[in-house]
Amino acid sequence: MTTYARTEPTDQEPDIRARPPLVREFLLVAGLFLAYKLGRRAANGHVEEAFRNAGNVWDLERALHLPGEGAVQGLVLHSQPLIQAANTYYAAVHFPATALFLVWLYWRRPLHYLWSRRVLAVLTGGALVLHLVFPLAPPRMLPAAGLVDTGQIYGPTVYGAMPATDTMANQFAAMPSLHVGWAVMVAVGLIAATRSRWRWFWLLHPAITLLVVVATANHYWLDAIAVVAMLAVALAVLRMPDKRMGAGARTGMSARRDAMRRDAARTDAGAPTYVAASPPARTPVESAVPVQAPAGIPVRAPADTGAGR
Repeated sequence: MTTYARTEPTDQEPDIRARPPLVREFLLVAGLFLAYKLGRRAANGHVEEAFRNAGNVWDLERALHLPGEGAVQGLVLHSQPLIQAANTYYAAVHFPATALFLVWLYWRRPLHYLWSRRVLAVLTGGALVLHLVFPLAPPRMLPAAGLVDTGQIYGPTVYGAMPATDTMANQFAAMPSLHVGWAVMVAVGLIAATRSRWRWFWLLHPAITLLVVVATANHYWLDAIAVVAMLAVALAVLRMPDKRMGAGARTGMSARRDAMRRDAARTDAGAPTYVAASPPARTPVESAVPVQAPAGIPVRAPADTGAGR
């Protein structure tokens, strides 16, 4: 009896049919990022409103009994290499990690790439709207917080020394934290697109990012809470690809071949066995026992067909 062992490949073939054109995707993603950067710069100039909102956020966090941002910063200020590592993580990991995430999904998990790109686009667009309607000074600028601008003091930093005249970035766009939002989406996307037992370690990226943005005094706790809530809404609206076409996406030929093997395995393992019945033995004419008719019933003689004449 032939048996087929059902095996699960560690890395399946990507569904090439779902991969969009590379040049189009590059232009689309670059255009979305450029629009976001220009939108942030357009929100510059609301200095007084940004500091007023910062005071309200700070008071709200204390009313909610959230832990103080200073407690996290105090843990890293005892070590200059540690605080410089936090500044480097904030400045150098955010965008490259997200870009590498999208590139890998594009080549290896095209369906998950389309889903992740849409979620990131919706999240970033929603964040831009909130930047425009709710300018917010980060905690490193708020005197009531008593925090240190670690980027300016220890380096490296991506911001200018004078926030009001910084032409490279809008420093009054702390709410929500896209550093945290993008990091959470990178972890969610990789966990959904892979099946390794170690994939849950990707959650370390958003966890480290959260500690870094707070320790460097670039964001409040509420900035992270707001972006996670926005991401949850985006994930609820934009459905994840079907599992049969996601992490294990296959070409049509591979899927059909595996289906045939599974059917054969089920047949060999559990299908009932049927034995063909032998035909009834024929009784020789010479040994046939004559059958007597019951009394009272006339017996008709066989018709003479003339056979054998």
